[in-house]
Amino acid sequence: MTTAAYVYDAVRTPFGRFGGQLAGTRPDDLAAHVVKQLVSRAPGLADGGFGEQVDEVVLGNANGAGEENRNVARMATLLAGLPTSIPGSTVNRLCGSSLDAAMLASRSIETGDSDIVISGGVESMSRAPWVLPKTEKPYPAGDLALASTTLGWRLVNPAMPGEWTVSLGEATEQLREKHGVTRERQDAFAARSHRLADQAWADGWYDDLVVPVPGVELARDESIRPDTTEERLGGLRTSFRKEGGTVTAGNASPLNDGASAVLLGSEGARDEIGLDPLARVAGRGASALEPQYFGYAPVEAANAALARAGIGWADVSAVELNEAFAAQSLACLDAWPIDPEIVNRHGGAIAIGHPLGASGGRILGTLARDLQRTGGRWGVACICIGVGQGLAVVLENVSAGVIS
Repeated sequence: MTTAAYVYDAVRTPFGRFGGQLAGTRPDDLAAHVVKQLVSRAPGLADGGFGEQVDEVVLGNANGAGEENRNVARMATLLAGLPTSIPGSTVNRLCGSSLDAAMLASRSIETGDSDIVISGGVESMSRAPWVLPKTEKPYPAGDLALASTTLGWRLVNPAMPGEWTVSLGEATEQLREKHGVTRERQDAFAARSHRLADQAWADGWYDDLVVPVPGVELARDESIRPDTTEERLGGLRTSFRKEGGTVTAGNASPLNDGASAVLLGSEGARDEIGLDPLARVAGRGASALEPQYFGYAPVEAANAALARAGIGWADVSAVELNEAFAAQSLACLDAWPIDPEIVNRHGGAIAIGHPLGASGGRILGTLARDLQRTGGRWGVACICIGVGQGLAVVLENVSAGVIS
C-alpha cells in the first residue's frame, strides 16, 4: 500500500556570487544552516528532541571534491544539531542533485519506508578545489597540471567521443543552432530573469523562502543586476565562440554558492511536523539524450512527469525551469505548448544564480510557494543536467482540494 508525499516547507540561503559574500563559508556549514532552519520552522520538529522525528536527510551535491566530501548530508545533519540517530545520504546527479534528492525522499515516503525526510542540496563553487591526479609511475620528470573542480568536465576518459565532452557553453551553442534560438531572444529572456527577480525581492516574495547566513551581510541573491537591459546584454562579447557565437556571460547562469532544503512528509506526519502541507508530489520524470544536447533534456522529463501525474500541459499554471542558459531554456519552452509568462515568474537562475547542488531544491520550494499563493493547482519544476540528463517533478496544490 502506498501513501502520498507532500512538501511541507522549503528554505534556502541567498545565493552568493563566485568569490562573493558566501565564499568564506564552508559548504557543509551552508547545508547545516538550511537543515537547522527548516527544523526550527516546524513547531512539531523544533520542540523536544529537535528533529528526532526525521527519518532521514538526503542532500544533493555536484562536486564532492572539497569541504563537502565524505557525505555532506550526514555532516550537515550533525552540524545542524539533529540527533545522531538520523542517517544522511548524499546524491550526485550534477545540476539535478537536489531535485533528485527530493524525488528519492518522496519515493521513500510513498512506499512507507519514511514519514518525514529532509531533502535539499548545497554547492560552493567558490571553494571548489583544484585537484592533482595521481601519476601512473612515481616521481614523474615532467610537469603536472591541476584541474579545477568548479564546473564541467575534468580528467576526461579518452574513450569518450569528443562531441560528448565539449564545454557546456559550446554544447549550448550547438543546441541553439539546432533549434534556431537567436541571440536577441536569449538576451531578452535574460533581462526578464533579472527584472522579475529584482521585483520579487522588492515585493517581499522571497522573505519567507530565504534565510540569511549568520555572519554574512547578504540580504538577497547577489547576482541579480536590476539595471540589466536587453541593449546592455546585446553589447557583451560571446564567451565560447569568437565567430558566430551567441552565448555570453549575460545570458547564462553565473557561478554561485548556496544551499537549499525541502521538508517532505506523509499525510499522517502533519501533526508531528506541526505544519499544514503545501503541495503533493504528483509525478516524477527523468530523461537522457546525447550529452552535448543536455539543455534539451527537461522536455521529455517534464512530459513524463505530467503523464505520471495524469495531467497535461493545459492543466499547468506554473513552471520553474532552471535557467542554465537562456538558449536551452527557450528551446525547452518552444517544445512545450505553454504560455511563457507562467515560467519563472519570480526570476530564474540567470539572475538568482545556479549553485549546482542547491538549484533543484530552490525551484521545487519556489514552485510550492507559487502554487500556494496564486491558488494554481498544478505546477512543474524541471532542470537540465550536464552529460545529457533532465529531471522534473509535478506538484499539486494542497489548497486545491488534495487533502482536507
